[in-house]
Amino acid sequence: MITLYHCPNARSFRVLWMLEELGVPYRLEMLAFPPRVLHREYLKINPQGTVPLMVDGETRMTESVAICQYLASLHAPTPLNVERDEAAYGAYLNWLHFGEASLTFPLTLVLRYALLEPRERQQPQAADDYAQFFSGRLRTLEKLLEAQDFACAGRFTAADISIGFALLLARVLGQKERLGPAVQRYWQRLSSRAGFERAMSVQDAAAARAGIPLLPPQGIGLGARQAGAGGGRARP
Repeated sequence: MITLYHCPNARSFRVLWMLEELGVPYRLEMLAFPPRVLHREYLKINPQGTVPLMVDGETRMTESVAICQYLASLHAPTPLNVERDEAAYGAYLNWLHFGEASLTFPLTLVLRYALLEPRERQQPQAADDYAQFFSGRLRTLEKLLEAQDFACAGRFTAADISIGFALLLARVLGQKERLGPAVQRYWQRLSSRAGFERAMSVQDAAAARAGIPLLPPQGIGLGARQAGAGGGRARP
């Protein structure tokens, strides 16, 4: 059985969502964020100290988008996968990685420099700059979604899970006002899926049992100052 090491609302949520969409049995190990600081014993299992860590027999993976691609391929045929002989295969790979490299990366710097660092090391200007970077990358997604409901192939795929997590993180960080009308409608389509709702319920219940707070662990000022929305621990 697959074991997933997960922190609430972290990148590992992509994998949890993917597993729920696929209906694949798994065991969930909840950790507080950041696990490399709060769960030092975890470093013996994953020296990087990051989440996700997915263990599937002899397979061990730590990159959330790669895990989604692995699961989609492993459990094919599934609508979540786009096969090599489909016309949208290239678009699928592009949007699958766009969700991490173009959308999630700048948000992680907002998280770090506006929230996670000690106050004396916080960098409001850097956080603001990377929030703007995120906004710029969203324009490409907005244009795409003005013409279609999902990222590619005319259906919901693992690429949408990859992008969807970035939108989840944006909302957690108080950046939802940056989402354009088409992206907001897209978010509603994604977050109303049964698989997403199950993943959220599983996460919230497991976090509550373990006494682990949702990310972020305290309020964040950037959203209210720069994007017109407040932060906090509330579920997005």
